[in-house]
Amino acid sequence: MRFTKDAWPGLADGSITVTFRRWKRCQVVEGNQYRSPGGMLEVISINELNDTGSISKPDAKRAGSANLDELIERLGPPTNDTTLYRVAFRNVGADPRDELRSQVPDDDEMAKLVERLDRYDARSSFGAWTTQTLRMIREQPGVRAPDLAAQVGRETKPFKLDVRKLKGMGLTESLKVGYRLSPRGEAVAEVRCNEQNNTGE
Repeated sequence: MRFTKDAWPGLADGSITVTFRRWKRCQVVEGNQYRSPGGMLEVISINELNDTGSISKPDAKRAGSANLDELIERLGPPTNDTTLYRVAFRNVGADPRDELRSQVPDDDEMAKLVERLDRYDARSSFGAWTTQTLRMIREQPGVRAPDLAAQVGRETKPFKLDVRKLKGMGLTESLKVGYRLSPRGEAVAEVRCNEQNNTGE
């Protein structure tokens, strides 16, 4: 789930346990866990509300707002095609990818990671992209995704989806702007780039 940066500390320390969203359809499932900048959040309950008049002052505080008026202002006016949802959750710990990023793979695991990257390349309509993307992020940390995508003639959205695949493997980290390689990603990029250099691709 996405949260504004001012909510991140409250998500991490467990003081924010509720969020209110205007959605065309519910974007979360009760019992599922979702990544957030403050850790993994498990959805405890989901309720549809008639409108902001159903929100209590204590819930506004649980949502990280100073008061009810501030929360209502953040939500903005209702629209005909959206429903107001109250989503309660709990922090269940750190994103497992955080630990994964710091783990430099041994030879066996490296082989498996390389095989997985090869499968991504083989299935892509764009062609081989994994080594190219790792190299770009390695050489240009903090560069905006649209700028990176433009360098290789790609649309931003599919480029970002591919970077998410690398992130899911623990190879990249999202910055406030752009990306960087994790220690795990640096190790994999070194192997991939050397392979590419040796084959002359």
